[in-house]
Amino acid sequence: MKNKYYARTTRSAVKKLRGTTDKEAATEQYSEVVSMIDKLAKNNVIHKNKASNLKSKLAKHVNSL
Repeated sequence: MKNKYYARTTRSAVKKLRGTTDKEAATEQYSEVVSMIDKLAKNNVIHKNKASNLKSKLAKHVNSL
């Protein structure tokens, strides 16, 4: 049950970051979201490659702002 909560919270944070248009706010959020994704991968809630792909796409989004 706890894993489901953390996964859902992280997905919400990812959606919020993708919707951000302000570069500074996105940069701050990015580090928090990456930390959340890494924790999920460490506990095998998501696969490490999925975590890497998510981080890469989010970094691309933040850099494009």
